[in-house]
Amino acid sequence: MVISETIGDATLYLGDCLDLLPKIGKFDALVTDPPYGIGEAGGNKGRSNLAVADQYDDLGWDDETADEAISLARSLARYQVIFGGNYYHLPPTKCWLVWNKLNGGNDFADCELAWTNLDKAVRKVDYLWHGMIRMEKHIERQHPTQKPVGVMNFCLDQLPDDAQVIADPFMGSGTTGVSCMERRKTFIGIERESTYFEIACERIYEATKQDSLF
Repeated sequence: MVISETIGDATLYLGDCLDLLPKIGKFDALVTDPPYGIGEAGGNKGRSNLAVADQYDDLGWDDETADEAISLARSLARYQVIFGGNYYHLPPTKCWLVWNKLNGGNDFADCELAWTNLDKAVRKVDYLWHGMIRMEKHIERQHPTQKPVGVMNFCLDQLPDDAQVIADPFMGSGTTGVSCMERRKTFIGIERESTYFEIACERIYEATKQDSLF
């Protein structure tokens, strides 16, 4: 049985994207951040990212690969934005989206890269998301790879105007969905971990309430 929630212009599914994507069918754009196989656990437990690495260990994300799911999702979307694309088997592109994290000296990467198939030049956004001096101080970090809403807004803004239905098959805590609500786009999200699915539902519901105020 498929568990789903419809919240405003968002439809959220609890389950495995490999099972659900063929049933959902095509959408305009894939905007996602797969959390699998990027080396956060194991030997990469620096002092500042110990908590993140522990969550990867607990969920087994570093033991998996997202290549099959990414390939399936790409086949369904005209436009594609994939964070961590430098970790996966993707074709060459002229348009990377670069998030400069402004995080100072630590063992995290200075930037994160999103691979795209967009026909445009490389684009960059500067957005602080580290510790107590980060932007979006009002937003609680509830997922180990959670992105700031401002960064996902930047990603959506790079898409052509005809990209109105956005899918994220690795929804996590729902930041892509929150951004879609702010940008008045239709969102399809899939998450297999029930805890994060519930968080995403709550965040996207709150985003729809905020949108209705304006």
